[in-house]
Amino acid sequence: MRKVLVWDAPTRLFHWLAACLVAAAYGTWRMNWMDWHAWIGDALLALLLFRLLWGILGSETARFSAFLARPRQVAHHLARTLRREPDRQIGHNPAGGWMVMLLLALMLGETLTGIYVNNDVADEGPLTELVPAPIANLITDLHRILWQALVAAVALHLTAIVVYAVAKRQNLVLPMITGRKRLPEVIEQPRLAGLGRALLVFACGAAAAAALTNLL
Repeated sequence: MRKVLVWDAPTRLFHWLAACLVAAAYGTWRMNWMDWHAWIGDALLALLLFRLLWGILGSETARFSAFLARPRQVAHHLARTLRREPDRQIGHNPAGGWMVMLLLALMLGETLTGIYVNNDVADEGPLTELVPAPIANLITDLHRILWQALVAAVALHLTAIVVYAVAKRQNLVLPMITGRKRLPEVIEQPRLAGLGRALLVFACGAAAAAALTNLL
C-alpha cells in the first residue's frame, strides 16, 4: 500500500466551500439577512458552474466520465455496503458518484430559482415582467421544495459517510482534506490538472454566474 494523490486542490476546495456556503445560506435565511443570503447564492452558483466545467476539463478523478457508473455497477456496490473491505477506489465509488451528481443538481436548481425569486421581489431581473404570475409562483415554490430535497440529500450523504466508516472501516473524509488515499501499489496515480487551468475554468464559471444573475 502507498499514499496516492487522488483529489486535486480545486476539487477539495469546491467541496468544502460549497458545504460552508450551503450552511451560510441556511443561517442567513433563518436570520432574515436576505442581502447576504443572495450574495451567498451568487457565490455558490459561481462555484457550481466551475465544478460542472471542471467535471469536463479537470483532473481525471474530477471528471464525470470517470465516476458515473452504470446502474448494474451501482447495485453491485450497494450490495456490498456492509462488507468490510479495503478502499480500492481511486476516486468516487459507484454510488458516491451519483450522489455527487444529485447534490450538484439540487444546488444548481436551488441557486437558479433563488436568483429569480430575489430578482422577482426586487424587480431587477429582465425576465421578471416576461414570466406569468403562476409560473413565478411555481418557481418560488420550487425554490422551497429543492431546499428540502437538498437537506434530505445532505443527510443521506452524511449517513453514508458514517456507514462506510463503521461497517467498511473506510475513511471518506480524510482524503477530501489531504487529497491522498492509501491504495495498492499496482494502482497508478490519476492524472491531475494544473492550478492555471483551474483558475481559468473558475473565471469562466464566475462570468457565467454573473451573466445568469443579471438575466434571471
